[in-house]
Amino acid sequence: MGLFDKLRRRGRPRMNRPAKDAARTGSTTVRAADAADAKHLNDWVATRRGIEGFVEPRTAVNDVTVLLVAHDGEWTRRRVPSAKWAHEFCNHHQIPSYDAAVVGVPQRMRDWNRRKKAGEI
Repeated sequence: MGLFDKLRRRGRPRMNRPAKDAARTGSTTVRAADAADAKHLNDWVATRRGIEGFVEPRTAVNDVTVLLVAHDGEWTRRRVPSAKWAHEFCNHHQIPSYDAAVVGVPQRMRDWNRRKKAGEI
């Protein structure tokens, strides 16, 4: 064993164990959707108008999410149990839903982000 091998071993960062309620995907840990996410989505839908839903697929970093965009571009994103659940949620609230991987996100959302960053909102 050389001098540098000893130093290399000593400087290794310790890995923490994943949370018990988190889903495991590859080498990353992702928090699963919960009742608080569903409550937030329901509350958000009740206080906005002209909403569209965009279902985002699972990735290596994130679980399935639903992106809700209001008529003015204001938006929210939350984890959901599945893409089917997201589409059923939108159907229940009479919100059109789209697959974000196919159609992308609406321009009004990007415009809202730009206005917010500029301090206009």
